Amino acid sequence: IKYKQLFSILPSLMGVTSLLLRVGLLAAWGATLLGLRLYWMGNKPPSFSKSDNPAADADSLLTRTFTFHYLPALNVWLLLCPDTLSFDWSMDAVPLISSVGDWRNLHTLLFIVGLLLLISTSLKVAPKDQACNGKAALNDKQNTNGHSCHSALEYGNSEHGFYFRPRTDNLIMNESIQGPPLPLTENTAIFSLTLLIVPFLPATNLFFYVGFVIAERILYIPSMGFCLLVTVSLRALSVRMKKKAFKNLVLSAAAALVVLYGLRTIVRNRDWHDEEMLYRSGIKVNPAKAWGNLGNVLKSQGKVLEAEKAYRNALYYRSNMADMLYNLGLLLQENERFSEALHYYKLAIGCRPTLASAYLNTGIILMNQGRLEEAKKTFVICADISDENLKDPHTHRSSVTSCLYNLGKLLHEQGQHEDALVAYKEAIQKMPKQFAPQSLYNMMGEAYMRLNKLAEAEHCYLESLRSKPDHIPAHLTYGKLLALTDRKEEAEKYFVRSIQLDPAKGNCYMHYGQFLLEDSRLLEAAQMAEKAAQLESTEFDVVFNAAHMLRQAGLNEAAEKHYGLAAGLRPNYPAALMNLGAILHLNGKLHQAEANYLRALQLKPDDSITQSNLRKLWNIMEKQGLSVQKNRNGKT
Repeated sequence: IKYKQLFSILPSLMGVTSLLLRVGLLAAWGATLLGLRLYWMGNKPPSFSKSDNPAADADSLLTRTFTFHYLPALNVWLLLCPDTLSFDWSMDAVPLISSVGDWRNLHTLLFIVGLLLLISTSLKVAPKDQACNGKAALNDKQNTNGHSCHSALEYGNSEHGFYFRPRTDNLIMNESIQGPPLPLTENTAIFSLTLLIVPFLPATNLFFYVGFVIAERILYIPSMGFCLLVTVSLRALSVRMKKKAFKNLVLSAAAALVVLYGLRTIVRNRDWHDEEMLYRSGIKVNPAKAWGNLGNVLKSQGKVLEAEKAYRNALYYRSNMADMLYNLGLLLQENERFSEALHYYKLAIGCRPTLASAYLNTGIILMNQGRLEEAKKTFVICADISDENLKDPHTHRSSVTSCLYNLGKLLHEQGQHEDALVAYKEAIQKMPKQFAPQSLYNMMGEAYMRLNKLAEAEHCYLESLRSKPDHIPAHLTYGKLLALTDRKEEAEKYFVRSIQLDPAKGNCYMHYGQFLLEDSRLLEAAQMAEKAAQLESTEFDVVFNAAHMLRQAGLNEAAEKHYGLAAGLRPNYPAALMNLGAILHLNGKLHQAEANYLRALQLKPDDSITQSNLRKLWNIMEKQGLSVQKNRNGKT
């Protein structure tokens, strides 16, 4: 009998051994993947902001304990009743539990008690001799009413997985058994609970803090265990029901459950139709994050006013969100509301002093407003910010590199070329791999050109073209260097190539025209100048330079036209008015010339060139018997 008992449990032992082996292999593979991930992350865990998981950053142990114990209960509730779902549960979506009296602790207690009852029920071993209609079948004999019982159930395994079978050795089987035998649900329940609990454990903050409060994606695998557990429970309940009406009731309840969950899935799928619908669906759970993301979507759709309103709504719920303050500032900057943009950038920096992109845009606005010292100071502060322990170090380094680039450009424009080179070199050292350095190298080349270090300048221009072969500014600046070093054929190729890269860019024609002018090819230069002014008729510098080149080519009528256009673009610019007066003077339009000279002197009274030209004009007018306006400006 003992040997028979031993052989009867061998399949069970083999099944358990096989299960343990598979679980061990799975655990080893999981540990390997985790180790590789840590290696790729530089052997340090990821860093999360306080808003990602507020409880993890709470100072009170009591708050952390109560909140972390409540979160699994809330996740189970999402499985039981997914009435409220959200793409994001960070920030204040789940308020922290900081006191024993918080009513949510009752949910935690109910969850723990329910889970322990489930585990306890699942781990109970079925009695060796099961009861049959209130009577026992002892010594392998048939019970008093002719029915027989399965004393114990075995399980085995096959190539298709585990299966359950009743033991039939030494049992008297009787075909008069009424109804299906009670299925063995204990092992299935254990498997269901394992599938429900084990995959969820890494998200419980038990082993390490995670970067979220609730993430519905982590319920994908546990939901399979949950569904299996519900199915097993319904099956067990149905088997135990003696009356057909009760069985039908259980079946109807199961069908209703499937229909309700199916409808909920359809409704939720509609929320995921596009980003806008998804973020709108999360407003009631996490309004700050949802409104902020919705603002980004609306901005990308060109709905500026709606995007601004969304950003302000987000800040209403959480006023210290640095990213949202920055996004609002960026929106305002793009719509030329610079003072407001500066205000929000400064608020963003106050909330997060390491936000390099806010420093960058602040400095750019200040530079464009002529507040050069403030801009310079802002860029210097940005350049000194460390990238350690930042959530997105690559973006941070890109912003720091851009700050150094703009600092160098500002110094270059102020004539501090050596200092500009120092800033450029620091930018090259700090720039991340994904940063596009063509503009940086090109500006370095220009600084070296100003310092007459032509070999270094050429190296920088070639580096710029190597990093981006179609970079137009580098073609133009390298063309100038080649022309300066008497390599005119090569230079012309780069000027022509720049036009081929962008035939609609007037600046390319202007630089090529200047090259032709210096090469004494005056008519070709004039053609390039007119083409440039035609393409960029609203750009003062292009039109003004075109007028100069036309004048130098001896095309005074065309030059007069373009000086007039330039003066129209900047009516209060003395140089434009003086040059318009000069060409009118040459073209014999003396009264018009006088009017422009006098207007230029009103704007810049001490300009010696304009005064000299005006005296010459008056001499001619007096010889011709024309009236002059000598007393208009108080000077002759």
